[in-house]
Amino acid sequence: MIVAAKSPVIVPSLLAGDLARLGDQLDEVKAAGCAWVSVDVMDGHFVPNLSFGPDFVRLAKKKGFYIDTHLMVTNPLDVAPWFVEAGSDIVTLHIEVVTDAAAALKQLRLMGTKAGLAVKPKTPVDGLIKQLEHCDLALVMTVEPGFGGQKFMADMMPKIAALRAAIDAKNLDCWIQVDGGVNAVNIHQAAAAGADSLVAGSAVFAAKDPAAAFRELELKARAAFKTQ
Repeated sequence: MIVAAKSPVIVPSLLAGDLARLGDQLDEVKAAGCAWVSVDVMDGHFVPNLSFGPDFVRLAKKKGFYIDTHLMVTNPLDVAPWFVEAGSDIVTLHIEVVTDAAAALKQLRLMGTKAGLAVKPKTPVDGLIKQLEHCDLALVMTVEPGFGGQKFMADMMPKIAALRAAIDAKNLDCWIQVDGGVNAVNIHQAAAAGADSLVAGSAVFAAKDPAAAFRELELKARAAFKTQ
């Protein structure tokens, strides 16, 4: 089990992996100390793209990773059981697609997984803050979800800072995750704002040396997180 927030962790996203050699790439980052990866699930409705099914969770689980599954779908509670059965440790759904976030998060936990809640860039963070006591992970998107390789939205940092203040004030065991456009140039901004789970896709898997890229991101995030 990975416990939140003593120091930030880098979470490579399989969305940016080379599907022809994804297993080898996972071995490379694991050798560099990576313990946690993210699997993006897209339905072509909530976001304009299609992506992974449960088999990708199974692949990462066989490699020994802690896995969060980010459901960018309109019916997360219908599909979540597939990914829980496959081995997801955390399943994150979007606040924009549920009418009762607290009930949805409770239902996820009853499935046998930890529960995450995400907000898109145009969604205020207030609703997420209200649900923190029901969350194991709070995700702030720093791109419009749907495609990898987009530009990091630095104007999302106040959302992260607000979450950090709320979590610390109540001493909650809840990760703050940031996802979208994170790279070696901007990762210090997210970590300094209080993010302790930093998803990086292209910055890791599109690098010539994914293991070295992972280590660089980890060092920069940890250095910035200490300056809070």
